[in-house]
Amino acid sequence: MNYIAFRERFHDFACFSVEQAAAAFPGFSRRNYVSWLAKGYIKRLRRSWYAFADVASLSGIGEYFAGRIYSPSYLSCEQVMARSGLIPESVVQFTSVTSLKTESFKNDFGEFFYRSVKPQLMFGYRVETVGDGLPVQIATPEKALCDFLYLNPQYDTKDEIEALRLDPDVLAEISANSRLDSTAARFGSQALARRVGLVKEIYSL
Repeated sequence: MNYIAFRERFHDFACFSVEQAAAAFPGFSRRNYVSWLAKGYIKRLRRSWYAFADVASLSGIGEYFAGRIYSPSYLSCEQVMARSGLIPESVVQFTSVTSLKTESFKNDFGEFFYRSVKPQLMFGYRVETVGDGLPVQIATPEKALCDFLYLNPQYDTKDEIEALRLDPDVLAEISANSRLDSTAARFGSQALARRVGLVKEIYSL
């Protein structure tokens, strides 16, 4: 199989699965993966998923891969909280929410964590673009906070929530027009409602 022809076929996607390769090129030999990995043309993302090595420098490529290699999913929790300035720490790992089972992967592009929720809780995200127009599904800041508090029940006291050092200005923004309250209400969780109530009490929202 000619690598250049293969690269051109999947150029716009930056990565590909073995199923996609087989569908596009009937009779495609898996020995190509061994050869191309050895030559540094491609990198393994997870079982049955590969990326082209030359896309490593694209801005946001890890965020894009997060949604490609385990779908359906969207970036959320600490990843988006840091991205939106809601928490002061930078976050290296890519944390996503999925309706599939909890999973994690590590590859040359980063560490990818997936937290499982019920299918009805897969809401509150939008599509942004990174790199050369690659789509990324990413939670709104209010959904990221709700996902985080829902999936991390240890944050159930004022001391624990204060330890997050949430930014009051960002909190005020996501609380405007009842955005935070309405997002939390869709979870149908009394425990989450109480944690969001603590956030509002601490920050006088």
